[in-house]
Amino acid sequence: MLEKHILPSLGRRQAEAIDLADVDRLHRSLRTTPYLANRVLTVLSSLMNQAERWGVRSRGSNPCPHVDRFRERRRERYLSGEELACVGEALADAETQGTEPPEAILALRLLLFTGCRKNEILTLRWHDVDLGRGLLLLADSKTGPKAVPLGAPAVELLASASRIEGNPYVIPGRHQGQHFVGLPTMWEHLRAVTGLEDVRLHDLRHSFAGFGAGGGLSLPIFGRLLGHSQPATTARYAHLAADPVRQAVEQVSGDIAAALAGEGDGGTVVPIKAPINRRR
Repeated sequence: MLEKHILPSLGRRQAEAIDLADVDRLHRSLRTTPYLANRVLTVLSSLMNQAERWGVRSRGSNPCPHVDRFRERRRERYLSGEELACVGEALADAETQGTEPPEAILALRLLLFTGCRKNEILTLRWHDVDLGRGLLLLADSKTGPKAVPLGAPAVELLASASRIEGNPYVIPGRHQGQHFVGLPTMWEHLRAVTGLEDVRLHDLRHSFAGFGAGGGLSLPIFGRLLGHSQPATTARYAHLAADPVRQAVEQVSGDIAAALAGEGDGGTVVPIKAPINRRR
């Protein structure tokens, strides 16, 4: 957001000279993508707040809060069992025919089996993988340090994955010591093959949650599976081994593995919705 939108528009301006008109102009230039426009505004607001803390701008001069955000239409997309079977077939074909990088295929399967965010898988290092306990120990996820429990399909994938000497990443890139970066391009190819043109990479995470909800698993369990709660200390990593979340991830990853293979009844995927609190 900084490199693609903020700097090209405002990069030559002094921080203290940026005013409401500048910010509003940048925000309106992205009106065709309201979600992106609002996120860019959030990033710029953070920069302005930091400038105030450093004394570069006067206190309370951040113009960003005075710009009205665009209305965002919440988008939820969940893959059905049949759609997952199409994805599984396309992945198998790509692997057999060598039409896509094996690193990308591994990354997509891990995204499906774990419900992790894209960058959590792409930046995953081997020292974060504890196959003995079936955990990914992520020190720096979006929500802070957390442990991600692994179901049997994910453990099998990681156990059979190749390691490149000198490269610490589970999903290695072409350049030495770097992780893979071409996953969105590969996903575009896969979407075209399967006809799932409206499915984003992040929807794989939604689908993981949806399969769990369809199986009757509780919201608190999935809050933990998806990293929505804040882990307090690394001591909780050991606790997860005997936690109900272990049974949850085994059930969900197993169901997804069956759907990818075209097996099972393709179960109903139920979107997760927060309960409504009503005052008496």
